[in-house]
Order: sequence, then structure tokens, then C-alpha cells
Amino acid sequence: MRAHGAQAQERDKHMVVQAIRSALFYIFFIGQTVLVAVSIGTIALVTGGRTILSWNIAKYWCRSNLSMLRWIAGVRTKVTGTENIPEGGCIIAAKHQSDWDVFAIFPHTGRPAYIVKKELMRIPFFGWAARSLDCIEVDRKKGAEAIPSMMRQAHAAIERGCRIVIFPEGTRKAPLAPAEYRQGIGRLYAELNVPVVPVALNSGLFWGRNSLVIWPGTAEAKFLAPIEPGLAPNVFQEHLKAAIETESDELIFDAIDRGLSRPIDDRLRAAIDTRKGSRSKAR
Repeated sequence: MRAHGAQAQERDKHMVVQAIRSALFYIFFIGQTVLVAVSIGTIALVTGGRTILSWNIAKYWCRSNLSMLRWIAGVRTKVTGTENIPEGGCIIAAKHQSDWDVFAIFPHTGRPAYIVKKELMRIPFFGWAARSLDCIEVDRKKGAEAIPSMMRQAHAAIERGCRIVIFPEGTRKAPLAPAEYRQGIGRLYAELNVPVVPVALNSGLFWGRNSLVIWPGTAEAKFLAPIEPGLAPNVFQEHLKAAIETESDELIFDAIDRGLSRPIDDRLRAAIDTRKGSRSKAR
């Protein structure tokens, strides 16, 4: 009983310490993001678009966020498979579990054009900054009706030498949650006629969606072999989903096997047990 009580006290202490570390990170992260958005947004208003200065500020923002995650919250970053990114235009289609995904992918994309929901693009300064940095606006409320506008912007971005970065599920998902891939990625693949590079990751284990506490560990992203153009849309969609989900599961279970500092709640435990059963049957 005493040992159990001591373990509970240690867990509570760890939770409090990590909550404080997370709060400090959020203070610096939000404060810096506001300053960066105002800076790049103002440059965009004055110059009318992208500049070397605004681009360097954006790169600094990503690098510094990863550094703050490491030194304040204890989240290390590991990115592999970058040799799979082809030269020239392509689509980078990534799993999305955390804001970390944006920072981790950004340094490896050359000149990225992120697909961003319309609501974010309407925020003063932030929206101006995002637009000047090649972001592509999509109105998710319009569903399929939003695709023609997205296509026009995507074609223009490819012509400018960008790589399109899209999160095919459209929003952050919890680790091991059922996958829900939207039709936009299939339409982009069919129309742009460029390779698609899948990206698997496990970041939600450490910085989950809507999570106030960020947990220490090594968040990983892995660029996978590109899917060449020319497949039928439904075949491509299934290929992409299988590649991302299978490798993301591997990254998640590798992290679990190494040991997590975060508590495993009932939802995650149930998802782990269900997925383990499916993996055993597949083998």
C-alpha cells in the first residue's frame, strides 16, 4: 500500500512539473507567434507579398518552436526519410496529430504551400502573413464546392516552384483514432499530376490536440516513398491511407514499447488494445 501511495505521489508530482513546463512553453509560443504574425503581416502589407526577410522570419519561427519544445517541454524532434522527397513540384500529404507537425515538416519542404482552413486566413496579420508565404485557402464549410478554388491556388503554387503540403484528414486526430481521409487529396493528385509523398508521425502521443499538458519524449515524422502520378483516384486514396496509417501505427507502437512518460487514458488504452488485435491477425 505504501509503495502504491508513493507511486501515486510521484505521478502527481510529475504531472504538476510537466504542467508548469507546458504553461511556460505556451506563454513563449503564443507570444512569439503573435510577434511573428504581426511582423510578417506588416511586411506583406507594405511589400505586397513574400520577401526574403519574411521567409527567414518564418523559418526562425519553426526552428525556435522546435527548440522551445525540446528545452522547455522536453519534446525532442526526429525526422527521417527526407531522401524520399523528389526534386521539383510534389504534394506532401501528412498525418496530422499536433501543431508540432507544421514545425517539423516545414524545414524539409523547400518552398512549401500549406493548405490552410479559411478561418485562419481571416485572422488579421496572421492571415496576411500566411497568404504572403504561399498558403492556400480552403473553405471546409463548402465541402466539394471549395475544391475548384483550392485547385486554382494549387496550380499557381506549383508554377511558383512550391511543394503543396496538405493534411488529408483536414484536422488533428488523436493517436490511433479511426482515419477519415477527405476527397481533396485525391482531387489534387489527379489534377496536379505530380508525385505525392506520404508522411507518417506519432506526435499526438506527446502534444495532443486540445491538450494543455505536453509530455516529454521523441516525436517522430517519417517521409515515405512517393506515390507516382497516374493511379486511379480510388486506388491512390487507398494506397496513401495504407502507407500513412501503417507507418504511423509503427511509430506509435515503437514509442509505446520504449516507454511513455504520459499517462495512458482509457481511450488510448482501448485503441492500443484494438489495434494490437488487428495487427496480430494481420500477421
